[in-house]
Order: sequence, then C-alpha cells, then structure tokens
Amino acid sequence: MPPNSEETVLCEKEDHEKLVAPQAATRKHELAIVPISLFTYWHVAGLYGLYLIFAEAKWQTVVFTLFTYNAGILGITAGSHRLWAHKTYKAKRPLETLLMVFHSLTSQNTVRHWARDHRFHHKYSDTDADPHNATRGFFYSHVGWLLVKKHPEVLRRSKTIDMSDIYNNPVLRFQKNYGLPVITLFAYVLPALIPMYCWEETLNNAWHINLLRIIANLHASCLVNSAAHAFGNKPYDKHIAATQISTLSFITLGECFHNYHHVFPWDYRTAELGNNWLNMTTLFIDFFAWVGWAYDLKTASDGMVEARAKRTGDGTNLWGWGDEDLGREEGGEEVFYGWGDRDMKDTSGVRVYSQE
Repeated sequence: MPPNSEETVLCEKEDHEKLVAPQAATRKHELAIVPISLFTYWHVAGLYGLYLIFAEAKWQTVVFTLFTYNAGILGITAGSHRLWAHKTYKAKRPLETLLMVFHSLTSQNTVRHWARDHRFHHKYSDTDADPHNATRGFFYSHVGWLLVKKHPEVLRRSKTIDMSDIYNNPVLRFQKNYGLPVITLFAYVLPALIPMYCWEETLNNAWHINLLRIIANLHASCLVNSAAHAFGNKPYDKHIAATQISTLSFITLGECFHNYHHVFPWDYRTAELGNNWLNMTTLFIDFFAWVGWAYDLKTASDGMVEARAKRTGDGTNLWGWGDEDLGREEGGEEVFYGWGDRDMKDTSGVRVYSQE
C-alpha cells in the first residue's frame, strides 16, 4: 500500500536562507496544553510509582520494569535513531518489527515523528529550525520544546527533510496508521497487565510504576538533547555544541558520545571503538548482525576519526590526538544525516560490513 496522496511530495529543494548556529531569535512561546497536562500527570503518577517500588511492589515488578526501560531505550537508540533516522545499518523485517514495538513502549510518538525531528536536529543544529534548539537553554532543549508549539522556522522548512524511506517502510507505516492503539497497547496496557496476571501484582502498583518507567525513558532520551549539548568535552569538533559525556552512556545505553555522533552520524556505533564497553546499543546491533537480522553496518575508519580529531577537536581525546587549531571551514561541512549527503567530503574512510 503506497503512502497517502498528500504525502507524495516528500522533499522540496532548500530555498530558504541559511541558518548559522548558534541562533535563537526572540519569540513568544505558545503553550501546548495537551502535552503539558499529560506530562504533569506522568510526573505526579511516576513519583507515586517511585514510592510504591520501595513500599509495596513485588521484586518481579521491579525487574520487569528494568527490562521494559532498557527495551524502550533500545527502541529509541537502535531503532528510531541509528536505524531509521540515520540509516547507519540495515535490518530485516523481524528486527524492524521488534524495534518498532520497543519504540512504542516509550510513548514517544511514532518513529515517523521521532526520525523527522531528529533529521531536523542534525540539518539545522542549534538554530531556530532545530526542534530542540540548545541555544534556547537547558530546559528548552530537554523538555521545554515538547510543551510549546513548534517554532515557525521548523514548520517553514518542514518539506526540506527527505522522509521517503520512512514513509515507504511498511512496519513504520503500520505504526503510523494505528499509532494510538499500538502505543496504548505496548506502552500502557501490556506493561500493567503482565505483572498483574503473571505474579499477581496490584493494578495500582503496576500502573504507576510503569508510568515511572515512561518518564525515565523520556528523560534519558532528552538528556542527549540537553546535557550532551551543554556539558562535556569536544574531541572531534570544538565548533559545535554537541559534547561527550561518557557517564550518561550508562542510562542512555551508549548515546552520549554526542560530539562524535554529530561529526560521524553514519557510524552505527555513535562512538569510537574504544568506548564500546559503555555502548550497549552497539552490542545489541552486533548481536543481531551475528544472528543475521542486522547487516551493512557502517563505521568511520580509525584514520578518518584521527584526522578529524586533529583538525577540529579540542585536544581532549583520550587517544592522545592533538588539535591543530584549524577552523571549522577547514574541517569541511557537517554531514547532516549520515548517508548520501552532498556535503560529505571524504567517504574513503567509511567502512561497510555487509552480510555474507
């Protein structure tokens, strides 16, 4: 079944003025009442769920919640982010379906919405066309952007992002077409019913502890947008806002090597080889590559990484690579998404591991 007719114009030629980061024009934000109400309920109920973990909940419920938390994170990191937003590897239909279900666990809208916002973020980083523009401050880039109407610049450039691969994916089209029942089932109904029927947890405990898990998934994802654009070092490009915060990789399963990721967005690891022990998402993808469900894993070569660190890094890379204090213009244009981008100057160092 093809996409709906109104979605046939998937990408228009960029004819808007160029935005230069950091940039954040003064504007009066218009509050989004529904998200504010939902977030308020989530957080109040989630705090009650935190109390219940220590006061009443069965240990099986706590273990199950940790499992669904990590599954949800993998749905974002291995699925929405590395597979669909950046196409850093390819996946067979069973893995795509699993990752779509994992993403649905988080209640972070559909993959189509998530990938679109993330491609905006890479193409227009830290400008008004970036949905979670870090130039507007920590709170805005963390959750504030979800509580207000989209910036006019984001809406104005909405058709400059190529989403044809997302629209044509049958798994993601199914999630989009049945978004409300799919997300309700996997994010709310099943996580509450399974503890009730499998080990006789109370509905009150199961429901509120699951809401705690949902807000934990939310804030773990949002930390990449906020903290990883505010704190940390910049071993690969000191001229951009994205930073490295390795300590946060424990809760994000490997997503806070963000300076590396913005420089090499096509690398499925989102981190240099030496940091893979903190990168559970990479190990997850490697496992399914071994199974045969993930293939064509793309990485940047050691030589390309080293050369970029020398050109534009801040000199803090743990491998000892120096910085020659070259300007951003000497380091080449940023690659927006990580594939087939006209601004990719050097593809000689890109390695693709294909399925045999």
